[in-house]
Amino acid sequence: MNKNIRIIRPDDWHLHLRDGPILRAVLPETTQHFARALVMPNLLPPIINSQDAKSYRDAIIQAIPDGANFEPRMTFYLTEETDPDDLANAYNSGLIIAAKLYPAGVTTNSSWGVRNFEKVRTILDRMAEIGCPLCVHGEVTDPNVDIFDREAVFLDKILTPIITQTPGLRVVMEHITTKDAVDYVLAHNKYVAATITTHHLFINRNDILVGGIKPHYYCLPVAKREEHRVAICTAATGGDCRFFLGTDSAPHLDHHKETACGCAGCFTATNSMPLLAHIFEQENALSNLEGFSSRHGANFYGVPFNTGQLILEKKDTPVTFPKSLPTPQGEITVFDPGVKIYWQVKKMNET
Repeated sequence: MNKNIRIIRPDDWHLHLRDGPILRAVLPETTQHFARALVMPNLLPPIINSQDAKSYRDAIIQAIPDGANFEPRMTFYLTEETDPDDLANAYNSGLIIAAKLYPAGVTTNSSWGVRNFEKVRTILDRMAEIGCPLCVHGEVTDPNVDIFDREAVFLDKILTPIITQTPGLRVVMEHITTKDAVDYVLAHNKYVAATITTHHLFINRNDILVGGIKPHYYCLPVAKREEHRVAICTAATGGDCRFFLGTDSAPHLDHHKETACGCAGCFTATNSMPLLAHIFEQENALSNLEGFSSRHGANFYGVPFNTGQLILEKKDTPVTFPKSLPTPQGEITVFDPGVKIYWQVKKMNET
């Protein structure tokens, strides 16, 4: 027997849209389900000031499909040269809602990121003063640190000094992948929160490597051991308001993924909500799906809940999703969870 659940229309608090033809191809995959998204600023070149943010927001708005109700929420790409006054004006005017910290070289288009964290101390102090959240890609880039340990080391070596020296700074640990990060959030106050992706709830590092390398499961932070996947799954489904959805949906053309040095990222905009319903049902926590996807992030960022609703339907037989998304520049593979999914978005109601 089919069954439905109805939730407040969700938000995606970590999304990559790129620009140009890719933006126009991938944006409808998000607008069909999500009312808002926090758009990452790591373009080429990155979004580093108010003028960049305005131009990028205008490009996104122009690409929104006719009839879609969607609001992009913008971010600054934090650099050692970020102007604190420009950031404050952008935040206070509502142009941006957060700033993103990338350690230099940590992920896609991060070469403009921070190398010396002392050089951004003044900026972080200003952000704490005005209440602007700091979103962090929480990994160190020290070549002596194993890639599977980079998140845990970041918490100790980078994030703890930032939080200690800048009291009141609101921090979102993006796309957490370890029990260490879950425990870190739980040990701190309301100023520290975390986003969890759709794909990290499904895959561990075996899924990437066993039986051959799976390039479309390769992402950064890289998926960890099963015990860590279980920990973030428990955090996502447990109802704690400090954990909320940020898909980190990251479109890369297949010929950039399926190569000798493939790009990091999983494209999940198309099927995130049915996949999340599967996970939450599996954990006997469907009643907490609305909090994770629609309430907790809005509360943290201080914005009202969306007024529309999303209805998810469980079918008697498995549903199918497109294997890829065509773009003028090539195909983008849609994330395959590797298990049968019985949930689909039945309809969306706007009020």
